[in-house]
Amino acid sequence: MKDLDLSKLSFEDALVQLENIVRELEGGKIKLDDAVEAYEKATALKKFCEEKLKAAQLKIEKINVSPDGAISTEPLDKTEE
Repeated sequence: MKDLDLSKLSFEDALVQLENIVRELEGGKIKLDDAVEAYEKATALKKFCEEKLKAAQLKIEKINVSPDGAISTEPLDKTEE
């Protein structure tokens, strides 16, 4: 696989590329060597997207307002989804 530079890629662009690769692989009309290369690229794109999502999730905070009107924030608990 050629070196894949993901540093300049947005999450949305990476996701579009990943979806296109999946469609191409599901179509079944791709040569084996090309399919293996596409799979490797898809794996890298998937990891990139997961890392971007995790980083975004860590930045999201839950805003709490107490009965007396005081506002505070805390990390968003994934179990509350």
